[in-house]
Amino acid sequence: MRTWKTALAAATCAGLAAATLAGCGGDGGGGGEKKDPDAGTNGVGKLPPKQIEARARQAAQRAAAVRLTGNVVSKGRTYTLDMRLKDDGGSGRVSTQGSTFQLLRIDKELYLKADADFWTHEQNDGAAPAGDGSADGSGSTAGSGGTGAKSGTKEDLAAAKKLDGKYVKVPAGDPSYQQLSGFTDKVMLLDGLLGLHGQITSGKRGDVGGVPTIRITGDQGNGGALDVSLKGTPYPLRLHRAGGAGVIQLADWNEKFELSAPPKKELVDYGQQLPQSDG
Repeated sequence: MRTWKTALAAATCAGLAAATLAGCGGDGGGGGEKKDPDAGTNGVGKLPPKQIEARARQAAQRAAAVRLTGNVVSKGRTYTLDMRLKDDGGSGRVSTQGSTFQLLRIDKELYLKADADFWTHEQNDGAAPAGDGSADGSGSTAGSGGTGAKSGTKEDLAAAKKLDGKYVKVPAGDPSYQQLSGFTDKVMLLDGLLGLHGQITSGKRGDVGGVPTIRITGDQGNGGALDVSLKGTPYPLRLHRAGGAGVIQLADWNEKFELSAPPKKELVDYGQQLPQSDG
């Protein structure tokens, strides 16, 4: 009788083991094993931190398109960006110090759109951030009213009103062209933004927009932090810039979008140079 009861107990235990992964009077044959954190991922979480950074940079460079949103702080000025970029141009909105303007670039053709307040702004106290969407740090006209009509006279105000909500073609020879076009240059922006400083280490796992990520940091976070996707291609998804100089989100990698030149009725062509501000 005791043998029969022992056999019945063993059979019951075996039947439940597959469902509960816990044995009767034991550990269920391996129920205490830790789950592999890289199971089902692209595997970059297993790599050394420098290799993770290299993979993220390569993925960004090879991508045909990206959407870049967030804040960039440079020389005491904060730029809020919402740009869609691809190899032959880009479009989007830039805001700084109360002024907002839209940019559109198709190959070498660059267009700027803003309201009348932008064009009547007489201050020229800064330019696009050097290395952060500008070709240089020369301080020539760009950014918040850096390119604009002289304010004050009735003629100036009337001219600004005519430009309100219009696309203005930026001549290639104008001082502001290189800086403004930098905001629409995918390669330039990504190269300038994605670098980490100091010794690179890997840190916490998390998620950005529901996508699992691993974070790599420079100089224990003082040199910036980059969240890299653990799903599919290891794209960089979020960047905390060194020194608290802004946070950038990177999304819509490789998603196609069209760029179209403004209708003629919405376009103003100033020829060789835009109207300049008092700065």
